[in-house]
Amino acid sequence: MASILHTEKLCKTFSNGGIQQHIIRNLDLSICEKEFTVIMGASGSGKSTLLYALSGMDKPTLGKVWFGNTDISGYSNDKLAVFRRKHCGFVFQSIYLLDNMSVFDNIMTAALAAQKNSPELIARVKTLLTKVGIPEMNWKKFPNQLSGGECQRVGIVRAVINEPDILFADEPTGSLNSASSQDVMDIFTDLNGKGQTVVMVTHDLKTALRGNRVIFLRDGAVEGEHEMPPYGTDDLRTRRDRLQKFLDEMGW
Repeated sequence: MASILHTEKLCKTFSNGGIQQHIIRNLDLSICEKEFTVIMGASGSGKSTLLYALSGMDKPTLGKVWFGNTDISGYSNDKLAVFRRKHCGFVFQSIYLLDNMSVFDNIMTAALAAQKNSPELIARVKTLLTKVGIPEMNWKKFPNQLSGGECQRVGIVRAVINEPDILFADEPTGSLNSASSQDVMDIFTDLNGKGQTVVMVTHDLKTALRGNRVIFLRDGAVEGEHEMPPYGTDDLRTRRDRLQKFLDEMGW
């Protein structure tokens, strides 16, 4: 598969009380189209920082981030905002739906920000909401009238409404119960099976099993990688045991 995103000697440094903290260190990484990449590591290893740098939500201190043949690391903040609207979708642990807007309008707002407004778009919103299990009677409800799992499913629809090249997720099941977590990850698996490129940060083994590639970070550098076949094409127990063995070797 062709590379859709890659980094060259990526570094991210923060200053804390005059002391430089190196969060990402000379990191070279390539993400391929249609891949489901999972980023794992201990707390403070740089997982979320890497995700934000890859997605253009934050600028690297040194090094480059390439989207296709375009170096986005030198983009202005305004240009990065346009890049994200055109090419990226985001799902976070905190869902960030607008409380004063209905479920339907939350999604339409994301589409309008990308200057998309048509009968076909409205039909797509309805189709996606139905597909993720949000019944029509809930489309005009406000986020505080839905469960956490329902809100996260709405968040996924909002993230993919503009058909992003890459879907980024940062602990998407972190605040959900086990049943809702499984529902959300079923949606991610379905999207990836249909060709959606996914890059996800998680600390959860069960969630990580959905990926086909696991990258383990330590102190801002890649410590190791583990490849898996697409989810559902192998024995789940074997898949779990192999991933657990890899994580044990990494000192997880």
